[in-house]
Amino acid sequence: QVQLVESGGGVVLAGGSLNLSCAASGFPFSSYYMSWYRQAPGNERELVARITSSGRANYQESVRGRFTISRDNVKQTTALQMNDLKLEGTGEYYCHSMPQDRTVGYWGQGTQVTVSS
Repeated sequence: QVQLVESGGGVVLAGGSLNLSCAASGFPFSSYYMSWYRQAPGNERELVARITSSGRANYQESVRGRFTISRDNVKQTTALQMNDLKLEGTGEYYCHSMPQDRTVGYWGQGTQVTVSS
């Protein structure tokens, strides 16, 4: 049974930092791409960052230089370090996993991040 469990969300002032974590189980973690998506109220879910099985990271332009995605294949976790958070960073953050051929995809339940002024 696949499980993706996010943690680390909360309320933070603009300019602050949060570290999100996703604990994975039930699939071959080391060979899967891991991603973080964000869904703001009234908006579609959007890709924030992705890390490949080889460790190559890609970011949405608006977070590049402020967010860092990482993975630990031994612990089967992925993290998103978010620095200098902006008000538009508010939303539900979801962990996602998929193999390179994208034949399946799994979602976590989400963790809420609220950036206040």
